[in-house]
Amino acid sequence: MSWIQNNKFLAVLGGVTLIVLVVLSLFGYKGSGRYLQAKEDFNIAGQEAQAIERLPLYPKRQNLDGKTKAIDDYTQEIESLQKAFQNYRPEELQNISPEAFTTQLKSANQEIRNAFQAANTLVPDPFFLGFENYKTSLAGGDATGILEYQLSGIKQLLLALAAAGPTELKNFHRPSLVEEQGQKFIPQPTDVARRLPLEITFRAPEKAVRAFLSSVVKTEGRHYIVIRSLRIVNEKKSPPRTADAKFEKPAAAKSGNPADQFAAFFAPETDPKPADPKPADPKPENPKPGDGNAPKAEPGATPAGPEPAVGAAPEPAPATPTVDNRILSQVLGDEQLQVFLRLDLMLFLPAKKLP
Repeated sequence: MSWIQNNKFLAVLGGVTLIVLVVLSLFGYKGSGRYLQAKEDFNIAGQEAQAIERLPLYPKRQNLDGKTKAIDDYTQEIESLQKAFQNYRPEELQNISPEAFTTQLKSANQEIRNAFQAANTLVPDPFFLGFENYKTSLAGGDATGILEYQLSGIKQLLLALAAAGPTELKNFHRPSLVEEQGQKFIPQPTDVARRLPLEITFRAPEKAVRAFLSSVVKTEGRHYIVIRSLRIVNEKKSPPRTADAKFEKPAAAKSGNPADQFAAFFAPETDPKPADPKPADPKPENPKPGDGNAPKAEPGATPAGPEPAVGAAPEPAPATPTVDNRILSQVLGDEQLQVFLRLDLMLFLPAKKLP
């Protein structure tokens, strides 16, 4: 007792520590028991679920037959879809020598440049089909197989663009592949295709843009291309104004009739020239009785009668005003468009066997 009286602080601290240890031991023991009980319950429930999954559907046999038919139909649809994309799935990508790939790259670049030149399309000088880094260096031997496949897809795409007739190819970007960095592409278990991204920026009239987009979405050729994003901007920000319309006035009519002058003001500037009629005979050989007594028409009056005289020129059709071609072109959408496309060249992976 003398030690406790002389060391009250240590005695109190030791007592409190002992009590805390006892409490913690009790909580730990109870928590361990709850964990073991929960684990046992989970294992029992898992075993029961597996046993239920192996049982036939309850309560009728037709439920099992319906489920089996649904699974068979789904399997057939997946297999038919895999066959539909078989034409876009290369059998095997064989690596070629870096020198052979460079030769193919230069040949494809020259062919595409010639196609753009024939379409009067401006092409930037550094343009090299997105393979600009291979102008002065060779590709890796382990990457030439996938690069050759990508090159053929780029060639198909750019030849379609040249055929559409754009005004200018501003930029073409091809991100590098993992094979070019000495790595290996590893697909995910759920992947059915590999995306090879591309980006194109060009300037073209609306007709050429429509033609190119139609050629991209058509599933023709060896490659399957998907449009991921599209941005189209009209170079002319403001629409045509009414003040821009300029009506071209024709030459003043020589006739003194006000009605003729009004019709000539709204007549087209260049009307199709009618065929030269045969000159009418002023004195017919066999005049009909009563022709001599016919009243003479006054100057400027419209001749009466259901049919015009033989040899007379046909009356001109009512004319419509002509608008300047420049204004019509703006209204009909003949301005230049700035187009940015982000595409994916799809490389379909080998078909997977269904269970």
